Amino acid sequence: MRSITMISKKLTPMLGNSQCLDGGAMFGNAPKALWERWHKTDDHNRIPLACRALLVEEKDRRLLFETGIGAFFEPKLRERYGVVEEEHVLLASLAKHGLSPSDIDVVVLSHLHFDHAGGLLSRYQPGVAPHLVFDRATFVVGEDAFARSQNPHPRDRASFIPELANLLMESRRLHLTHEGVDAVLGEDYTLLRSDGHTPGMLMSEIATPEGPVVFAADLIPGRAWVHVPITMGYDRFAEKVIDEKRELLERLVNQNGRLFFTHDPEVAMGRVVRDAKGNFACV
Repeated sequence: MRSITMISKKLTPMLGNSQCLDGGAMFGNAPKALWERWHKTDDHNRIPLACRALLVEEKDRRLLFETGIGAFFEPKLRERYGVVEEEHVLLASLAKHGLSPSDIDVVVLSHLHFDHAGGLLSRYQPGVAPHLVFDRATFVVGEDAFARSQNPHPRDRASFIPELANLLMESRRLHLTHEGVDAVLGEDYTLLRSDGHTPGMLMSEIATPEGPVVFAADLIPGRAWVHVPITMGYDRFAEKVIDEKRELLERLVNQNGRLFFTHDPEVAMGRVVRDAKGNFACV
């Protein structure tokens, strides 16, 4: 996806660090014979995944939707979680676009799992505590998602960065919010609540002249997950994921809307359609 320029804003995908994760975990109870049509595995049964952010440039401010996994993990954990690159790829992507972290005014986080919020942190250095690299930005996070990060369930405790919540609070730039139109973001942005993947996740819907663009986060992380029955093993409530997906996809078809994919390794965005059989797809 190249940049999309509109009268009031410009949308540009920004690649962060990539991952390789177990294919079975990413496709829940779907059999490998089905999901390997969409993603081929390596020798460890892992599939490649992007951690992609969305940069929105307005006349007088820049917003970054998520930050990917970043490079904060120590080497042992970087290998465990399949992080491919040692460098902080998102910062390199911003630099290629002529921007530094200080140029970002707002960072919107759907939830605080490490593969969506780890890019907030500096690159791992032995013996050096991580710090927030976005030194001016307001951090917009759902109140319930933030509370979840402070008191996670044992099932997903490992998905959170223990020190991140305190760093965000200490920055004095944390803005906790709820679904709907938020005062910091403005009327062109609507936050959509989703509880199936993790309680309190907020997807971002961006109004454009060509129809809405929804940053779907982990409700629909890539094209393969547009198929309504497909869920992840990481989802807290798989049946809720299916119901939330169906409702969102039906609305986007009716509104000529598009999905922005944070984890699809090849495609950043696609328009939602129904195929000849009535199934949802992205083109």
